[in-house]
Amino acid sequence: MFDARKLRDDFPILRRQIHGKPLVYLDSTATSQKPQVVIDALTDYYSRSNANVHRGIHTLSEEATALYEGARAAVARFIGAPNPHTIIFTRNTTESINAVRHAWGNRHIKAGDEIVLTEMEHHSNLVPWQMLAKEKGAVLRFIPVTENGELALDELPKLLNEKTKLISLTHMSNVLGTINPVKAVIQEAHSRGIPVLVDGAQSVPHLPINVMDLNCDFLAFSAHKMLGPTGIGILYAKEALLEEMDPFLGGGDMIRDVWLDHSIWNDLPWKFEAGTPNIADAIAFGKAIEYLEKLGMPAIQQHEQTLTRYALSKLQAIDGLIIHGPKEAEKRGGVVSFEIPGLHPHDLGQLLDEQGIAIRAGHHCCKPLLRKMSLIATARASFYIYNIEEEVDALVDALRKAKEVFSVVSRR
Repeated sequence: MFDARKLRDDFPILRRQIHGKPLVYLDSTATSQKPQVVIDALTDYYSRSNANVHRGIHTLSEEATALYEGARAAVARFIGAPNPHTIIFTRNTTESINAVRHAWGNRHIKAGDEIVLTEMEHHSNLVPWQMLAKEKGAVLRFIPVTENGELALDELPKLLNEKTKLISLTHMSNVLGTINPVKAVIQEAHSRGIPVLVDGAQSVPHLPINVMDLNCDFLAFSAHKMLGPTGIGILYAKEALLEEMDPFLGGGDMIRDVWLDHSIWNDLPWKFEAGTPNIADAIAFGKAIEYLEKLGMPAIQQHEQTLTRYALSKLQAIDGLIIHGPKEAEKRGGVVSFEIPGLHPHDLGQLLDEQGIAIRAGHHCCKPLLRKMSLIATARASFYIYNIEEEVDALVDALRKAKEVFSVVSRR
């Protein structure tokens, strides 16, 4: 059974003291902590099987290849992909989205075409499409965000027409915590023949995801937000789309044959993985997936929802504190952005750090969304499998102390 208190022992960093206080890590939306089995997987690879993949017939190369491709198979299993060949290893979610922008967008987007996004997109799912639109003479349109932090989906049909060539949207907002109804968006889009890219950077680590059930055309996410190492991202795409797309990087291993004047691309998925890949981190990501699978994604979602509900109730009791995003825990993931008027989020983050509490303070790579909310920055606490109610209590106590400190300083 899922037991957050027990599994905390698997994370060595949680034993750290920060400024003489026990570490309370509430910044998993930015990056998650790593269990010992993931750390060990990195050490084991470099200690026992370090070799390049796909290129050797000696034992170490064959071991490395088997581990690397085994990790790919684990990713496919985790998201319900029908074939491991539909899983492309990248560096991160950002690179996965950029891969679609180049490999799919350059072929399919032309002058006057339209791409639909939302007003809550992370810069990683906004800037690449801005660049493509500028290059091609295309137009970006946006699904509005309501005052409650949800998408105004009644506006979607009005945005779609014969010029719409792609919808690209986040599954879960990294600022508001909003879980968007992407399945409904995909159904509406597909009824008009429009493909959909889902930014799953925040959803895949926290929710049960099945790409066959969602029927998304593209899904992008990162290992480091789901117990894995940094430097590994995933692009899933339907096989027919991958087959028609050209590689976005050229070099070794992505070719089947090469002449001086032309080349023939390799089979899927390798035609999109040029050069020596990030072998060690991919293997360690496979271990992270196994760890999550043992816990069970439904149990993880339930734990985070319970913790978020608890946090919302406690934070709402702090006089003057403003919480952004949906009021109902059922509509959001384990992310709570908030502000205390008069106290800058950066100052708040520093005061909390002195109490050993790590949160995020800033614009969260969502400047257009914060601008719409008339904000420069927010403070953000985010939860994952290893967080417990006592840490929420520590956050609340530290926020009350921060208010007192700020009040004293202001009077001076």
